[in-house]
Amino acid sequence: MSSHNMSRFLMLRERYVSPGVPQAHPLVIERGENEFLYDSEGNRYLDFTSGIGVTSLGHVNLELVEAAIAQLKKLWHICIHIASYPPYLELAEKLSQVIPISGEKMAAFFNSGAEATENAVKIARQVSGKPYIVSFMGGFHGRTILALSLTGKYKPYKIGFEPLAPGVVHAPYPYCYRMPARGEEECVQLTLSYLEQMLEVSLSDEVVAAIIVEPIQGEGGFIVPPKSFMQGLERIARRHGVYLVSDEVQAGYCRTGRFMAFEHFNIDPDMVTLGKAIANGLPLSAVVGRKSILRRVKPGSIGGTYTGNPVSAAVALKVLEIMERDDLCRRAEALGRIIADRLEEMYAKYEAIGDYRGLGVMRAIELVESRASKKPDPHLTLRVIGEARRRGLLLIKAGYYGNVIRLHPPLTISEENLKIGLDKLEEALKASL
Repeated sequence: MSSHNMSRFLMLRERYVSPGVPQAHPLVIERGENEFLYDSEGNRYLDFTSGIGVTSLGHVNLELVEAAIAQLKKLWHICIHIASYPPYLELAEKLSQVIPISGEKMAAFFNSGAEATENAVKIARQVSGKPYIVSFMGGFHGRTILALSLTGKYKPYKIGFEPLAPGVVHAPYPYCYRMPARGEEECVQLTLSYLEQMLEVSLSDEVVAAIIVEPIQGEGGFIVPPKSFMQGLERIARRHGVYLVSDEVQAGYCRTGRFMAFEHFNIDPDMVTLGKAIANGLPLSAVVGRKSILRRVKPGSIGGTYTGNPVSAAVALKVLEIMERDDLCRRAEALGRIIADRLEEMYAKYEAIGDYRGLGVMRAIELVESRASKKPDPHLTLRVIGEARRRGLLLIKAGYYGNVIRLHPPLTISEENLKIGLDKLEEALKASL
């Protein structure tokens, strides 16, 4: 397709799509094939975004296509409020079996990560009878008003949307690279002591329903908290009689080398929220949690017209089958080691990399003006992303200050193409300095 058509499509976007909908790359993508995307001019790109951690099994996975077609020929929609259908029930059963929360579990399905977050909060409030929710600075939980209220970053998400939902308070997250602490242990002590004091002084056990936390902050810049923080968080939740919700929307589904990211920390949350990779791009999300909690939700108080759509649920069942059959958690761990080794090499060579971090195939570099100052360099970040695109690699930024580059390739990427993409990243960084 000609550049004229690309320009035409981009003009259509400018003319008819609200600028409130962001765009990381000035491209029009026509098709995908596992780790590759092709634009309307026929250019090919290695995709290190996976649609923001969604297409973990690659673009146009043929097994998933077949599962979708088979279900489309049976039933597109009826609404779970009208009558039950097999994919919804089978997916609820399967997730209740495989999510590693202790005891019996139940599930409910929704359309997006934001909806899963909203409903986890609704469930926690209704069952506990308490109004307040604690979330964390730098966290991201979605763009609907309640999810946005939980999100711990103002710009660009909250501008002009006040008043937001009441009953939400934010605690510091252990972003140890940027905290005024002498090492990881002090970083954890500072964050946990602040949270404990907040629960005892600013709030009380009588009013706090839940703590919701990303086990690895996504939009925050792939910040991995120390294990001692997550374990301390669980102890605090138990001591205060507060539900602990792990937001696994971006970090779950083998992305970090474990099925759920919270498994890295040996904790046992009460509920998890799921989305993104759950159906590899079809709209679906879930809340899975202890049966002792979910069975107490009042009939009619959660759900929705399209929640747990038959086609999305059928594809989600196939996603779980493939992940288990191909041991993709172990593969993510192996691919993650390749990425980590390469980032370590880049860190040794380039002063602009202030920090590199992550787990599994969820890795990032944080770019700074100098390591001594740690001053964020969002301009360099954008230059690197642009240079990478010109070399055929798609990346996205993140971070509290917009100076983090996320590496989010599909779990099905070949080792050869993963290494090629990392080469392109280094070339782009070197050319941007």
